[in-house]
Order: sequence, then structure tokens, then C-alpha cells
Amino acid sequence: MKPKKKMAARSKKSAKKPKSTPKKVPKVGNTKGSRITVLIADDHSVVREGLVSLITRKTDMTVVGEAGNGREAVDLWKQHRPDVTLLDLRMPELDGVGALKEIRSNDEKARIIVLTTCDGDEDIYHANQAGAKGYLLKDAPREALMDCIRRVHSGETCVPVHLAAKLAQRVSGETLSEREIDVLKLMPLGKSNKEIGSALFISEGTVKSHVKSIFAKLNVISRTEAVANATRRGLIQL
Repeated sequence: MKPKKKMAARSKKSAKKPKSTPKKVPKVGNTKGSRITVLIADDHSVVREGLVSLITRKTDMTVVGEAGNGREAVDLWKQHRPDVTLLDLRMPELDGVGALKEIRSNDEKARIIVLTTCDGDEDIYHANQAGAKGYLLKDAPREALMDCIRRVHSGETCVPVHLAAKLAQRVSGETLSEREIDVLKLMPLGKSNKEIGSALFISEGTVKSHVKSIFAKLNVISRTEAVANATRRGLIQL
């Protein structure tokens, strides 16, 4: 009987389970791979440098490129495919709205924030129509910009209340026709109705009709007021 007990003891020892190797737990935190990648597009180097300095201080963000004009912005976006792009409206070679449209033609899910000095309802409207996910003025507080980047990255839209109100007013108000914009653009040059008609190949009477319509839609009574109103709203650029 003793040999049988020894045999049973040996079999129990051999049946012991092998030691399991501990599973590696992934590190939690803002590693380089989890940072929000940001592309900056502005034609003023001082603005770009300031934004780079501000963003690189944040542990959850990193700048992957800087563009000095709209065309370069599109090229760098294609190269880096950033999580969020900060885009100025007034840039050489290709303006902000044009760059926005080109980028979104490559990827309609591209997250772009317009960061500009332009607060006219027409500027906000065109940026919104082109697909901007955020719209901020350059004098916005630093943390407001950081918050906007994070919100847009997470899939939200970011437009301050006072700018959203301007957008709502623009959407609900009367819009100028393409021809009326053409006439309006020539007003700051001091051209008469006859001269405007010659430049646009339309009659003087047609120009008068357009001017009357422009005054009514902008709620002004003079050309000077019309030009000032249109410039403030972003309808024309002087």
C-alpha cells in the first residue's frame, strides 16, 4: 500500500499549475501619442510664435506644423493630418475660407477652428458654411482657446454666444445678391452710377436699382454708411 501512496503524491505534484505571467497594464496619461496634434495657419509670424509657445506648454497638445498662407496650410494639413487646425481668415495666396473648403474636400470630418480678428456676421457665416467647427477672435482669453481646441477635438462645436448671435442674425436677415455685392465693392472707389454700370456692363438705371436695394437691406441712407456697414460685417474688404 505504501508504494501506491507515493505514486499518488507524485501525481499531485506533477499536476500543479504553472505560474502565470503578470499582464502588462497600459500606462494611463498624456503620452506623446495621445496628445492633440495642432496645425497653425496665420500669415503673421508673431501670432504663430505666440500660439506655438502657448500650446506647447500644455501636456495634452503638440504643434505639428506652421503655415504662413492658405496654400501652405492645405499642403501641411495633407502632410500631417492634424487633430485640430487653427486657421486665420485673411491670408495670402488662398484665404481662410478657401483653405477650409480644400481641406474639407479631402476629409469632411476635419476639425478646423477659425481664429481671426474678423467678427463680421458675413465672415462668421461663410466660415460656418465652409464647415468650421469653431470660431474665435484673437483677443479671446488663452484658456478659452485651449478649451475650444479640446472641445472641437472631442467632436463639439465652439462659437461664443455673441458671435453665434451675429450668425443667427445673418442667417435670418436679407442677403445681398452677387450683383449687389459687385456694385457695393465699387462704391468705396467713388465711382458714379454711370461708371459702375460701365465697369459691370449694366445700365445706369440698373445700378440705381441695385443701390436702392443695398440701402434697404443694410438699413442705411448713404453710400458712406453702406460701405462702413458692409466693411464691418465682412461683406467687402477695403
